[in-house]
Amino acid sequence: MRLAAAAGVLRPTAALLFHSRSRPHRLLPSPRRSSLPFARRRRHSSSSSTATALDDPPPPPAPGPPSPAPPTQTGEGGETKAARRRRARESPEGMLRHRLDMCSRDADLATALELYAAAVDPATAVPLALHHYNCLLYLCSNAAAEDADAARRGFEIFAAMEAQGVEPNEATLTSLARLAAAVRDPAMAFSVVRRMAAAGIPPRLRSYGPALFAYCDARDAHGAAEVEAHMDAGGVVPEETELAALLRVNADTGRADQVYRVLHRTRTLVRQVCEATAQVVEAWFRSDAAAEAGVEKWDARKVREGVVKGGGGWHGHGWLGKGQWDVGQSEMDKNGKCQRCGEKLVCIDIDPSETETFAKSLAELACKREVRDDFVRFQDWLRRNGPFDAVIDAANVGLYNSKAFSFSQVNSVVNGIQRVTKSKKLPLIVLHRSRVNCGPAKAPQNQKLIESWLNAGALYSTPPGSNDDWYWLYAAVSCRSLLVTNDEMRDHLFQLLGTSFFPRWKEKHQVRLTYSGRGPTFHLPPPYSIVIQESEAGSWHVPTTTGDDIESPRQWLCATRKTSEGPPSPPPQARATSKTLERPPSPPPQARATSKTSERPPSPPPRARATSKTSERPPSSPPQARATRKTSERPSSPPPQASTSRKTLERPSSPAPQASATRKTSERPSSPPPQASATSKTSEGPSSPPPQARLSDLGW
Repeated sequence: MRLAAAAGVLRPTAALLFHSRSRPHRLLPSPRRSSLPFARRRRHSSSSSTATALDDPPPPPAPGPPSPAPPTQTGEGGETKAARRRRARESPEGMLRHRLDMCSRDADLATALELYAAAVDPATAVPLALHHYNCLLYLCSNAAAEDADAARRGFEIFAAMEAQGVEPNEATLTSLARLAAAVRDPAMAFSVVRRMAAAGIPPRLRSYGPALFAYCDARDAHGAAEVEAHMDAGGVVPEETELAALLRVNADTGRADQVYRVLHRTRTLVRQVCEATAQVVEAWFRSDAAAEAGVEKWDARKVREGVVKGGGGWHGHGWLGKGQWDVGQSEMDKNGKCQRCGEKLVCIDIDPSETETFAKSLAELACKREVRDDFVRFQDWLRRNGPFDAVIDAANVGLYNSKAFSFSQVNSVVNGIQRVTKSKKLPLIVLHRSRVNCGPAKAPQNQKLIESWLNAGALYSTPPGSNDDWYWLYAAVSCRSLLVTNDEMRDHLFQLLGTSFFPRWKEKHQVRLTYSGRGPTFHLPPPYSIVIQESEAGSWHVPTTTGDDIESPRQWLCATRKTSEGPPSPPPQARATSKTLERPPSPPPQARATSKTSERPPSPPPRARATSKTSERPPSSPPQARATRKTSERPSSPPPQASTSRKTLERPSSPAPQASATRKTSERPSSPPPQASATSKTSEGPSSPPPQARLSDLGW
C-alpha cells in the first residue's frame, strides 16, 4: 500500500518534468540492423531485457549443451547495478537532473528557473541535490553579466541551498564568485575564494579568475596583486589571460616596476604571446609612464653578470635608459637579427640536469599510462641500440599530406635527416606494429625497407594498444637528439608534461618538414630562442603567435629607446680621440716624418734628411728649390720666386714660404716641425698609406 501511494505522488511530478511542448514524433521505418555489422542492439529505456520491434530477433541457440549464464553483480536486496542506475535515472531527481543538464547545454536559463520553481513548490516538490544547484548557479552566473535579475536569482538559489544544508563544492563557489564579479564586487568574489581555501577545498585557476578580472576592470592594482599573491601561495599558476590582465592594470596605473615583473613572468610561463597580449605590451611602451621609467646610468658589468646568471636573454635589473620608446612590428632573419633595430637575439641554453630530470619524469608518466613491461622493454632496447642523433615520428611523417601511409615518404626523410646529423647514423624510426605488419607494409619494396631498418637497429615497432607518442618522445629526450615531426604536441598527453621545461625543449629539438617536388625540406630549430628577450642595452623583443617561420615569418614586437641604447656617453677627453678608434697614440715628431721602412733605405745623415729617395729622384736641387713640390711634368726647377707657389687648382693664393713645404692638412692633424716638413714624395713613388698602416710599420 505504501509503495502504491508513493507512486501516485511521484506520477504528476514526472509528468510535469517530461511534458514536451513539441508535437509527438512519428516512428519511421528503418533498415534492419543486420545490414550494419558490429552495431550494438538498442534497448528500450524502460526495460533492460525487452527488445524493440526494430531490433533483430535473437539468433537461434547453438546446438550442444547450454552455456552457463554470466554471473550478475547484485547488491543489497539482490538488485543489480544496472537496475539501480535505471531506478535512479527514472526517479524524479534523476529526471530533473537530466532536464537541467539539457538547459545547461542549451544555455536555457528561463526553462531551468521554471524547473526550479516546480521543484520547490510543495505540490510538486522534488528533493534538490548538489548537482541541481550547480547547474542552476552555472546558468545564472553565465547570464548575470548582461541580466541583473539573473544575478539576483543566483544569490537567492545559493541562499536556499545553504538553508537546505547542502554542502557546496569548488564548482558551486566558483559560480558564486562569478556572480559577485558580475555585480562588480571583486572583494566579495575574492572572499569566496578565501572561504573555499579555508574550508579545505583547493581553489583552481577558474576560481581566481572572477576576482582577478574584476579587480583589473576596476583598475585596482593592489587588489589584483593580493589575488595574485594568494594564487602563488596556493600553487595556482596563471596563464596568458591572467598575465595580460595584470599587465594591463599595472600599465594603466603607471606601476612600471610591476609591469617589468609581470613581463618577465610572462616570459617564463608563456614565451610567445597572442595578438591581444601583444597589444597590451605595445600600449605600455607607447605610454608616458614607460618613457619616464628607467635609469640613465647603470653598471654594465652588473647587467652582464645578470645576463650570465639568468642563462641569457634577460638581466633582471629593471628598465635601462630613459626617454620615448620606438615600438613596432618586426621579423627576424635566419640568424636571429631583428630587421628593425639590428639587435641579434641569443640562444638560451638548457641545463643538462633539467633534461635528465625531465626524462625520468617522462618515463614515470609513460609507465603509468602504458603497460609497464612494454615500456621497460623499450628502455632496455634503447640502451642497447642507442643513442641516436635523430628520432622520427614515422606515423606523422608517413601520413603527411596523404590519406594512405607512405613508406617511401618515410624513407626520404630518413635519408635526408641522416645527411644532416653529425654521425651520419640512421635515425630511430618509431612506428606502430600494425603498420609494420599490415597494409602497405606487405608490398615487396616496403618489406625491403623494413628489413634494412630492422637489420640496422633503427626501427622500433610499438606493441598493440600502446601510444607511440610516449616512445618517440622519451627516445628524443633521453638521447638529447632531434625529433622529426609536425605534431604540435598540444593534446592532453603533452599537457601532463607542464609548461616549464617541455616548451623550451621542444623549441630546441623539434624538426618540422615540408614537401615539394624535390623532396622533404627540414626546418631545423632556430639558432636563437623564440621567447621574450631583454638585451643588455635595454631593448625588448616580444614574439607573437602570428606566423610560424615556415609558411609565414613570425611577427615580433620590437621596442628600443629613441635616444640612446647603451651606458652613459664617455667624458669629453675620450670623445676627443681620433676618428679611427683602433688607431694607437701618435708617435713622436721624429717618427712622424719618416716614411715606410719597407720602402726606403735607412735615414741619411742630417744634411740629407730632407732629400727624397735616392732611387726614385735625381740629385737634389739648389737650396732655394729644395722645399718646392715635386711634379713629374716640370723639366727644371723654377726660379726662387716661384718655388713656394702651390698649384692653382689646389689653393687660390700662395702660402707663406715657411709653410710651403708642409704636408696636406687632411693627412695630419697638426704641422710637423720644419726639419720634417721638407720631405715629400716623388711622383713615381707609391701613394701614402692610411695612418693605421704607417703606424703598424713603426711597431705601434
